[in-house]
Amino acid sequence: MSERGTFDKASVRDAPVGGERVLARVDFNVPLSDGDSGPTVADDTRIRAALPTIELIRDRGGAAVLVSHLGRPKDGPDPALSMAPVAARVADLLGAEVRMAPAVVGPEVEAEAERLDPGELLMLENSRFEPGETRNDPELATALARLADVYVDDAFGAAHRAHATTEGVAHLLPGYAGLLLEREVRELTAVRDVPVRPLCVALGGAKVTDKIGVIDRFLETADSVLIGGAMCFSFFRARGVETGQSLVEEEGIALAEHVLERAETSDCELLLPTDLVAGREFDAATEVRELDGIAVPDGWMGLDIGPRTAAEYSKVIAGAGTVLWNGPMGAFELEPFAAGTRAVAEAVAAAPGFTVVGGGDSAAALAEFGLADRVDWLSTGGGASLELLEGKSLPGVEALLDA
Repeated sequence: MSERGTFDKASVRDAPVGGERVLARVDFNVPLSDGDSGPTVADDTRIRAALPTIELIRDRGGAAVLVSHLGRPKDGPDPALSMAPVAARVADLLGAEVRMAPAVVGPEVEAEAERLDPGELLMLENSRFEPGETRNDPELATALARLADVYVDDAFGAAHRAHATTEGVAHLLPGYAGLLLEREVRELTAVRDVPVRPLCVALGGAKVTDKIGVIDRFLETADSVLIGGAMCFSFFRARGVETGQSLVEEEGIALAEHVLERAETSDCELLLPTDLVAGREFDAATEVRELDGIAVPDGWMGLDIGPRTAAEYSKVIAGAGTVLWNGPMGAFELEPFAAGTRAVAEAVAAAPGFTVVGGGDSAAALAEFGLADRVDWLSTGGGASLELLEGKSLPGVEALLDA
């Protein structure tokens, strides 16, 4: 267990789970694909991340009742978003039976939970099949609490949501942090509060509004902030630069202007792209053009940072004591526009400093380039990691018992 960063909540390692039923909130919001015999899990990264906590509960004589959301069901239960294929994958990974509950709560589910022997596992249906989940409905939280004696939260990716399974039930059962959630908080608060310097923060993605809190935070504490992805066009527009048909978040322009003003008096170096790769259309087969500068001609859209920017960003990353990367540098899913993200990913993977990567797209890029095992910490939380990094408290963490 890493002792970097801070964590002041009670851990599952100290929880009285022996002989008890444990309601374990996990983040099994995983992609599904169509198999010959029905839906199967396409990427089990999040499942594997929770296995140490599940195994600890079982090894210590507890029975685990697993609960997670999956996707965004609109009108109640949706067979296409059932947890059944996830339960099957958990069973394969653990080499143990995982019973599938008929619903999230209710008399039948309570009966299934009561039949569990030490070490056994029960998977509840998709928590968002219950409309009270996202409303943090007290009645749903009470029904969930009837299923177990102890609550463990290992769903860092959902910890920024005050839902019935992440916050409500934690006030009704003794609540402990799972091993993954604890490690996530430690690693991310270490980057935020006690980084080995220089601290380099590379931020990409489409929206300045998604990252403004993190940008503001690290303008105060980082040594360098590197901006890439489509959100760079909000900065260019704030400077009066032509952006052609590039994706521009209009609400982000005023925020970008605010950031540029703050950067002028900050000790942190804010770096923006100095060249771009553009395409006629958002398509792998489109006409491609390398731009020597950042002004995008009419009829073109900027879809990646250029080679000069990629080299500059890679050099800064290589010299950092701590690197945080969140968000791709361009449309890496289209091969003609993947070079910038690949260069940054390779630089992060090769960096001698401590490296932390967060966000689903960044994780997907690392996996695509075969680099996922070459960073020090790969966060499972997108929105949760951003909120923690900018200094916000997470409801799913705050509701747990103090250490």
